Amino acid sequence: MATNGRRQVDEDDDDIIDVDDSSLQNNQANYAWEEEYKRSWDVLQEDEHGSLAGVVNSLQQAAKRKRQLRDTDPIQRGIIRHLFIIVDLSSSMQEKDLRPSRLSLTFTYLEAFVAEYFDQNPISQIGLIGTKDGLAEKLTELSGNPTEHIRTLKMKKFQEVGGEPSLQNALELARNSLIHVPAHGSREILVIMGSLTTTDPGNIHDTIAQLVQDNIRASVIALAAEVQVLKSLSTQTKGTFGVAMNEGHYRDLLFEVIPPTAVTTTKTSSNLVQMGFPARSNESAATLCACHNKLTLGGYICPRCNSKLCDIPTECDICTLTLVSSPLLARSYHHLFPVENFIEVAWKDAAATTACFSCQKSFLSPHKVSLQLQATTDAGRYQCKLCDKTFCADCDLFIHDVLHNCPGCLSQPRRLFGKPKAMATANIPKATVQK
Repeated sequence: MATNGRRQVDEDDDDIIDVDDSSLQNNQANYAWEEEYKRSWDVLQEDEHGSLAGVVNSLQQAAKRKRQLRDTDPIQRGIIRHLFIIVDLSSSMQEKDLRPSRLSLTFTYLEAFVAEYFDQNPISQIGLIGTKDGLAEKLTELSGNPTEHIRTLKMKKFQEVGGEPSLQNALELARNSLIHVPAHGSREILVIMGSLTTTDPGNIHDTIAQLVQDNIRASVIALAAEVQVLKSLSTQTKGTFGVAMNEGHYRDLLFEVIPPTAVTTTKTSSNLVQMGFPARSNESAATLCACHNKLTLGGYICPRCNSKLCDIPTECDICTLTLVSSPLLARSYHHLFPVENFIEVAWKDAAATTACFSCQKSFLSPHKVSLQLQATTDAGRYQCKLCDKTFCADCDLFIHDVLHNCPGCLSQPRRLFGKPKAMATANIPKATVQK
């Protein structure tokens, strides 16, 4: 007979079992993994018409507005960057916890990363290194040509992987190339590691100490779990470290490397950089280039030694002059003077504007939105603090990530909108020009 949730057997039995069923039922749904798991569907609430459109639109706008968390204060940044990307090509990259696989997703993201990196850092250079079977192989040299890197990534996307990676060999290979780059440019390494182990020929902590001594900044993206040696590498070199939780988080961690970092105090002594602006050469017959020692049609002529190079930006292999173009140099300065974050307009002030200043798309009238929906969503209007023009979420994202200029401010008569908090300076305050 059960009484008060307790079940007992006959007292004449030798064994008496006393079980509290109510306590078992109460604790049945209190497992740790259930407490930590976020039931994201519980936050969705229908409006008075039974529609989820407003909530879905709010979630989409929140994802777009993640850019607002970035710091827009003008600070000194290095706009000439040299980055080596080390990719784990071991057997652990065959795991399918990231769809379709770690390796396939990594190369897909890297193709988009390279294109976006050179769009935001047009006078920087990238090199690719792969590591497997205890060895490290340089896939591409440091170059400012995104087409070459993307072509290599597409070719290596379906190659065989195997063995264990060698983090030390890969770091040494990248370091031996980075120590020869000019001092006015940043030296960076990005490690994408899917393995929990590494096969190294020596003490990897000695290599990390050398990276610190050579002012090489190493950032790490781990695809499996946090590994102490990877965390120590990023911490000692003042880089970033992250573990990819899913495909979207992996992409966010990767693209956080694109904006240039602040210049350290050890680099502020550089105040003179010699740059050449080469002329484009149109040839009817193929000639030998100085960078690859191959016969090519067309290229760029170094203004100092008259040698031909295939692409810019680069450093002349003959006279070591840094070669850039004036449009690329001008595009690099948007990191130094970023557009300030726009202010989100509340529903109570939303009636003042009816359409986006940039795309002329009509805003949703606050009179057509219920108070319940207004409490859970934003008005979708964002106002520039300088010109007071209002923009939609898509235009806000386009202005800050692509255009880097406010259309409202540019349409106003020339006037002083106020001085920035601190004058931003590039890592190249002075430059000598050779044409």
